[in-house]
Amino acid sequence: MSAALGALTLKLLGVLWLGAFLGALAIGGAGFAFALVASSIWLHALPPLQTAVLVLASGVCLHLFSIWLMRRTLEPGRLWPFLIGGAVGIPIGISLLTLSDPGVLKHGLGFFLLAYGLFALFAPRLPHVPHGGRLADGIVGFLGGILGGLGGFSGVLPTIWAQLRGWSKETIRGVCQPFIFLAQLTSLALLGGIAVDSASVLMFALTIPALATGSWVGWLIYGRLDERRFRQALAALLALSGLVLVL
Repeated sequence: MSAALGALTLKLLGVLWLGAFLGALAIGGAGFAFALVASSIWLHALPPLQTAVLVLASGVCLHLFSIWLMRRTLEPGRLWPFLIGGAVGIPIGISLLTLSDPGVLKHGLGFFLLAYGLFALFAPRLPHVPHGGRLADGIVGFLGGILGGLGGFSGVLPTIWAQLRGWSKETIRGVCQPFIFLAQLTSLALLGGIAVDSASVLMFALTIPALATGSWVGWLIYGRLDERRFRQALAALLALSGLVLVL
């Protein structure tokens, strides 16, 4: 632990706190995009594996806290198809890691998110998908699980699908955040044994104040958003996430 402490510099601490604060702000305000926001900053100073561990550990804690805050508005009837589909898809995504090109996946997903986010941001109204029921929800959860296993993008498709369903902001968060929590907890369990070291534990502990502050500010913002502005915030985050993946 002393060696890990000695490796920390003020510049590294600044990068850690900035990524943690902005990522937590995204979760507090919109309920997703922590991984994309935080990793886009942390990867400038940390190796990919250590970044992945910090993203997963931070995301699990933040989503668990948010789920507890939303516990009275959760709708298990809407949630369970996504969780079942995700539980099947996540191991498949992880197994596909060695067979796919992560660069192609990131750029393809990035262009899609950028295009959809800009469309959703500026369109007068989004298309509404009333059909499909629980089966379609489960398929979206399955595909989201595969993307989560492949690269930590589990929340993207459920968030878009929930928008197209026309659900309220409480319902969207009540579905997407438990789903992302499941994906990140599973991935952390698989990665933890090979990637967690004393330096990672120390850095995670040091990010806790920034995580708490960002989450609190994000929740304050979320409480002031009506349905229209919440959907605009989701669209802007999706477009920003796509831009991060493309660049």
